[in-house]
Amino acid sequence: MKIQKISEFQHEFSFLSSTENFDAYYRRFLESDLGKIYSAIPWDSLVDTFGIKEKTTGSKMLFSPKGRIALMFLKHYTCSSDRRLIEQLNSNIDYQFFCDIHLGFNRLTNFKIVSQIRCELADKLDINLLEKDLFNHWNNHIDCQNQITVDATCYESECRYPTPQKLLWEAVNWLYKQLRETCKILGIKMQRSKYRKWKHRYTEFSKMRRKTNKKRKPLTRSLLHLLDKFIKFEQELRDTYKVQFTKNYYRRVAILKIVYTQQKAYFETGISPKDRIVSIDKDYLRPIVRGKEVKPVEYGAKVNKLQIDGINFIEHLSFNAFNEDTRLKSSVYKTQSLTKRKVKIVGADAIYATNNNRNFVTKNNIKTDFKRKGKLPKNYKQEKQLKSAITKERATRLEGSFGKEKEHYHLKRIKAKTKATETLWIFFGIHTANALEIGRRMQKKRVQIAA
Repeated sequence: MKIQKISEFQHEFSFLSSTENFDAYYRRFLESDLGKIYSAIPWDSLVDTFGIKEKTTGSKMLFSPKGRIALMFLKHYTCSSDRRLIEQLNSNIDYQFFCDIHLGFNRLTNFKIVSQIRCELADKLDINLLEKDLFNHWNNHIDCQNQITVDATCYESECRYPTPQKLLWEAVNWLYKQLRETCKILGIKMQRSKYRKWKHRYTEFSKMRRKTNKKRKPLTRSLLHLLDKFIKFEQELRDTYKVQFTKNYYRRVAILKIVYTQQKAYFETGISPKDRIVSIDKDYLRPIVRGKEVKPVEYGAKVNKLQIDGINFIEHLSFNAFNEDTRLKSSVYKTQSLTKRKVKIVGADAIYATNNNRNFVTKNNIKTDFKRKGKLPKNYKQEKQLKSAITKERATRLEGSFGKEKEHYHLKRIKAKTKATETLWIFFGIHTANALEIGRRMQKKRVQIAA
């Protein structure tokens, strides 16, 4: 056999044209999981509810109204960053079908378009109306609509673990840089401070593996003093020179004043303040005490969810801590508004078994898995079997969906930057998982009809 060098091979590539063979490519796309999601989403209804329209004048937008919504679903399906999502969109014909766009030999280079679309949709998000559209489209593929399970979970936000020292240093560092820039523009001297000394000491402190109270207290006291000094100097500059700043600047300075007040009180009394700010970038985040062994406190949005036949819907979403046992009635009412049917069975955790909720379910003749009070009735054996089945449904299907969404639909650490975009992120993550489940059910039904 004649020996050849690899560099001397003649390569031949054969690609089918996506435009000439459109039907073949499109059929292959619909057979994939992404195609199942595509067929399960009521695009026209979502576009109308979001109120997105094409521009009537000027150049056309790159993505159509349908394509902008599809891009959000695609992000959670791929679990990728904005930059990587655009890179994959350039090279994947299935992704282009899904987003209603054909790039051909062109390439998208502006990955920030994903963030721009996210901000646009976040301003128009109405969870209740959108979920009604989705349920109406999915109605024929959801069974047991008079049975629900209810539970709450926390979707954590992307932020560093908040300690008083980290928070105070971030506040001091940001305000110092702003004051230096302002003084440079005004042509005046910067106020004298020991910023460099405490910058060096904070760096040393942050590298310590064991941070003792002996090291923690003097650093916290000094950062509080330094922050107070900078806040007073900033106010003096504004009063003396009448300097005009942006809205974001005024908002950030107001947040720093609240941080100083809260941390000073916490340092002096040791009592954690109410509505404690844990991040100056995300001032809407609050500590959510969950009481879990591995993670007793979480930072993000707490969501009370209801599940109908394996399909999840958002009943209440808040970045402030709330007690989910007060949301049982509203969960039943929301289910009845979606299904137009009376709820007969509710599965919920033991925390929901309050006297008010017990009276409510008894009055409305709703069966639950709550532990009985008082003397057991004669036919309790049958009732116990029903309670056991309800508990198993909640503990496996509903709580299992929490982990599935966090691990496989980009909800483990939410990297959005504002309250509105985080809410949108959670909405699309939950309903991407729902759409895939409904798409598989639709495909299974089509196969059964064909057989």
